[in-house]
Amino acid sequence: MPKTEADLFAFLAGLGIEVSTQRHPPLFTVADSQVLRGEIAGGHTKNLFLKDKKDNFFLVSVGEEAVVDLKQIHHLIGAAGRVSFGRPEMLIELLGVVPGAVTVFGLINDTERRVKVVLDEELMSHAVVNAHPLTNEATTSIAATDLVKFVEATGHDAVILKVSA
Repeated sequence: MPKTEADLFAFLAGLGIEVSTQRHPPLFTVADSQVLRGEIAGGHTKNLFLKDKKDNFFLVSVGEEAVVDLKQIHHLIGAAGRVSFGRPEMLIELLGVVPGAVTVFGLINDTERRVKVVLDEELMSHAVVNAHPLTNEATTSIAATDLVKFVEATGHDAVILKVSA
């Protein structure tokens, strides 16, 4: 059973990580979030759930305005050949979220560490990063340094690379 938003917040609190969360109508795209967001400071994420030909999975988190070359990203992230978007079933199985709610916080559900996470350098240059807390009906703000702490606490390597153009 995937972790809930309450489980996520309890996990973060257990790590001594403070976050703030703002509720809003469901947001499915970056365009939706830009219209309805209001004034939430910091970097806002766009998340790509990708797989390569050997069924290795990647979660690439970039800034909402970032341009990512999907034909070349495999060279940067260590994929076995070109990547494609992962199937919704695998997204639910591995990260416990549905399309439209993809988030780095989904790593809390990847207990077998099958997903390699890549955080874009530009996104991580913000003091605060904003992401969905396992639901697209809220946005959670977290210090960039605490986001790295969270990723590592889930047993993943917090790989920070320049993946956006």
